[in-house]
Amino acid sequence: MRHPAFLPTLALSALAVLGLAPGGPPAAHADAPAQGVRAVAAADGWEWPVDRFRLVAPYVQPAHRYGPGHRGLDLEPLGSTAVRAPAAGVVAFAGSVADRPIVTIDTGDGFVVTLEPVTADVAVGAFVQRGEPVGALAVGGHTAPGALHFGVRHLGEYINPLVLLGSVPRAVLLPCCD
Repeated sequence: MRHPAFLPTLALSALAVLGLAPGGPPAAHADAPAQGVRAVAAADGWEWPVDRFRLVAPYVQPAHRYGPGHRGLDLEPLGSTAVRAPAAGVVAFAGSVADRPIVTIDTGDGFVVTLEPVTADVAVGAFVQRGEPVGALAVGGHTAPGALHFGVRHLGEYINPLVLLGSVPRAVLLPCCD
């Protein structure tokens, strides 16, 4: 397992592979509360879909296109359950798939965002600005109860959402075993 210190380097490397510029220095998370992370907008126009959260499950790159992995981040909101658009775009889907309430946003530049489980407050075809509320956290999906799955595809392939957020949340060490 890689040490968390490698994550910013990996994120920047992934940006280079995708042909994206990081858009400036990473946003600071020095004021993040001990129990979670406070969302900070990225310099390149993406932001976290919830204000404060605890990372429940990280992105895990599959070995191949159809292999096992975790194609997104699972975030447990700490406080508000409002879910916001991480980037500007058009709502491509808002409804249920296999009893999972989902909101999908097409940014128009090859990126598609999936948020689940989310009860939509927006209609298909609506344009949403970055940071605009799109719904509320619901129940269902593959996440732990009370968690939000945040997935991003670029040109049809899943990518780690961290590469678009401009920074990696500050790690918080918790006590281990008794």
